[in-house]
Amino acid sequence: MYSNIAANKRKTWLIMAVFIAIIGILGWVLGSLLHSVNFIYFALLGAAMYALIEYFMAAKLALAMNGAREIQKSDNPRLFRIVENLAITMGLPTPKIYIINDPAPNAFATGRDPQRAIVCVTAGLLNIMTDTELEGVIAHELGHVQNFDIRVMLIVFGLVSAITIIADTIMRVLWWDDDERNSPIMLVIGLVAAILAPFAALLVQLAVSRRREYLADSTGALTTRYPEGLASALEKIRDHGSAMKRQNTATAHLFFANPLKANAITKFFSTHPPIDDRIRRLREMGTHA
Repeated sequence: MYSNIAANKRKTWLIMAVFIAIIGILGWVLGSLLHSVNFIYFALLGAAMYALIEYFMAAKLALAMNGAREIQKSDNPRLFRIVENLAITMGLPTPKIYIINDPAPNAFATGRDPQRAIVCVTAGLLNIMTDTELEGVIAHELGHVQNFDIRVMLIVFGLVSAITIIADTIMRVLWWDDDERNSPIMLVIGLVAAILAPFAALLVQLAVSRRREYLADSTGALTTRYPEGLASALEKIRDHGSAMKRQNTATAHLFFANPLKANAITKFFSTHPPIDDRIRRLREMGTHA
């Protein structure tokens, strides 16, 4: 389990470096088109500022967009007991707890650090999970908190948005370009970069998100010392279906399982690894624990 966690962390930060490289390339392209050698620094600074704005606003938006409501201990003692016990085990502050009135079994965590963490579950999850399975799901979500996955994904989302904005700016510059100093080769490079960069950024975002899901699975299994509980929960979700009534692509990456309706496009661009693969890895952890 520990080697799996370490490998996932290394791969995630390697992928994050790719984001910086994409922004740097776009900044160089736009700077070359505008004949400003310093524009690369403005691009990197602007992307960082945009990511920070997303970072501070995202938690409230995620809760509002999914219709989540905060509950107190008296509303669901079972859920509170599980969350509190796992938070103590992991050395985390007890997060605020929210519920979404949706029959699909799902959950997510948000908040930019453990002190501001929020765990949100659906009514459907509470209805079909045993205590052991629910512990596995909550341990997974608290694993996101412990590993600062929420912070990573909020920053990644902001960087993807920034890349899209820079690419769009390049397209506008190319559209209105009448500068004879720009060679045809540079114009072609600008066009290719503007078209491919957002697509590449999206693929990198998906890779980061999938890595963090595997990492949270490993952390959750390590916390409960019972990978089978989480594997069993995933099996129930696979068989029941995790698609939510509210379809929000902007917050889909936060959820325990893909909350979007399944089709060929959403499967290809899913922020989550295949459930069967997650189940297989968890059972292999149990075998080698």
